Amino acid sequence: MSVQSVFPQLEKLLPKVQKPVQYVGGELNAVVKPWDDVLVRWCLMYPDAYEVGIPNQGVQILYEVLNERADTLCERTYAVWPDLESLMREHKVPQFTVDAHRPIGAFDLFGVSFSTELGYTNMLNAIDLAGVPIHSIDRGDNDPIVVAGGHAAFNPEPIANFIDAAVLGDGEQAVLAITDIVAAFKKEGSPGGRNELLLRLAKSGVAYIPKFYDVEYLPDGRIRQVKVNEQGVPWRVAKHTVMNLDEWPYPKAPLVPIAESVHERMSVEIFRGCTRGCRFCQAGMITRPVRERSMTTIAEMVDNGLKKTGYEEIGLLSLSSADHSEIAELAKGLADRYENTQTSLSLPSTRVDAFNIDLANELSRNGRRSGLTFAPEGGSERIRRVINKQVSEEDLIRTVTAAYASGWRQVKLYFMVGLPTEEDEDVLQIAKLAHEVIKAGREASGRKDIKCTVSIGGFVPKPHTPFQWAAQLDHPTTDSRLYKLREAIRLDKEFGKAIGVRYHDGKPGIVEGILSRGDRRIGKVIEQVWRDGGRFDGWSEHFSFEKWMNAAQIALADEPVDVDWYTVRERELSEVLPWDHLDSGLDKEWLWDDWQDSLSDVEVDDCRWTPCFDCGVCDHMGTEIQVGPTNQVILPLPTFPSPVLQKAELENQVVVSGA
Repeated sequence: MSVQSVFPQLEKLLPKVQKPVQYVGGELNAVVKPWDDVLVRWCLMYPDAYEVGIPNQGVQILYEVLNERADTLCERTYAVWPDLESLMREHKVPQFTVDAHRPIGAFDLFGVSFSTELGYTNMLNAIDLAGVPIHSIDRGDNDPIVVAGGHAAFNPEPIANFIDAAVLGDGEQAVLAITDIVAAFKKEGSPGGRNELLLRLAKSGVAYIPKFYDVEYLPDGRIRQVKVNEQGVPWRVAKHTVMNLDEWPYPKAPLVPIAESVHERMSVEIFRGCTRGCRFCQAGMITRPVRERSMTTIAEMVDNGLKKTGYEEIGLLSLSSADHSEIAELAKGLADRYENTQTSLSLPSTRVDAFNIDLANELSRNGRRSGLTFAPEGGSERIRRVINKQVSEEDLIRTVTAAYASGWRQVKLYFMVGLPTEEDEDVLQIAKLAHEVIKAGREASGRKDIKCTVSIGGFVPKPHTPFQWAAQLDHPTTDSRLYKLREAIRLDKEFGKAIGVRYHDGKPGIVEGILSRGDRRIGKVIEQVWRDGGRFDGWSEHFSFEKWMNAAQIALADEPVDVDWYTVRERELSEVLPWDHLDSGLDKEWLWDDWQDSLSDVEVDDCRWTPCFDCGVCDHMGTEIQVGPTNQVILPLPTFPSPVLQKAELENQVVVSGA
């Protein structure tokens, strides 16, 4: 039966809320398919506000991949702000998609992509607003299969009672495999109902299905074992890795929102994975191995994307974009191609030792010269050895000196507080570094208007990293070190006024710590916070530390564990970790050895350019590192209309497939 749009009911509510435009859809390159023309129907969610979620590459890629199938449709939804939520509940308007405003509960699959664990309460809210039971055990045959993905899905145990499935790793091939299974199941008449479909998904290995795994605990709260409770289900579920990214040039037609978003640019992923080996970085560990796109494919994606969006900025994205083996040739080729146009290039945060002025000049050739961002991460040489961030103070000063001498006036430095083995002095070294940066900048440029912004985040140990066993720093100590650092910068009479400081206190990190290394018992905490009104926990104005601590006290009252047990406690090698049955490819013994190396200040080189260190990924996953050089050349394009004109011509265009 065809599903109707809820927009007639929604439209009456929009004049009463802030930013109503974020709910109306109609973006350039959006796809709307007739409901009755397809067999499988997906809804994808980024569990944050529209302005944050619409640029997300993961959701945009899967949205396109799924909509290319003739038998499948895919639509999107985002978290609604509390003002609209209240009205939706009052007027019984369910969670809806922005594409065709169809109710989420009518879809076959509801996929949620988590970049951070702080989106868990927004997921619960969307499920409840959709009229779907929040606990997977209570859902019926007509309710959607709730699938978690993204980096936070590598430990989905805290949300195991709310989701039906979790996909580990790259999603492009995984969502197609899931769609095949669902399509075959529906063609057969859905024999055995929901449980049979989940069993098929589990046996295929395409996804982790929590209901087929039982967790047993020891009296002291640690996990005794995780065991399979259904025959034919794998005892360990492996991640997906897309090889040869040139075969997956998505998104081909990036979405262009009609509402303001956090990133007003077209983004192209130039490679996936990182082998730098930073011990704190979950993204670098779980996305191994490195797989580069060729220069020619990147150039084609850029050209195609500009023509279909009208954007004037191209973001060349990856975990460390300047590490692409042909980044210099790529930047020059693109700068040559778009010289004398309004099109500019940008890189995200750049490693100090991968940056050079020639590259920076290519990126700013069209006259747009914004500030530069570098991430030393640790304040002292010693702490950088601990975290395997192979950047010296000399490297940093040399790099920023070259930048200031070449005309840059603003540099941003990113650090973390609370790293393993850290002492107060390690943090105070950040003030000394900032002092030296300003000093070097003034000497190199001969100017007084040199600025440096120090941005500081709290360290949170993450699963599948060498620091997964580490104790997290308690929030009072974090706040104490931040106070001492601010005072040290304030008292710098020579350069203090030229140094800005941005930071978060230690409390959000503690909540993130509970969620990142939690087990199924933490689900009760998440649910309690949501029932107490918790929403948008990644936003400082909505986050409530007290709400989380009160919820933990209530939910864990009958358990032998508490917040400190999950956060500030160091683990032993013998302990069963909640995610041990989920395979990122990384050998646990290798991670432990690297953890021990960190305690001895031992650094490990990037395995792209050295012999293998036996992390396990390539052997276990059947993959390999893929890097250049390709020795290909980006050929200049013939003259084409400017992106500004194209954007005007394509205004309000929506792709309607099958209409």
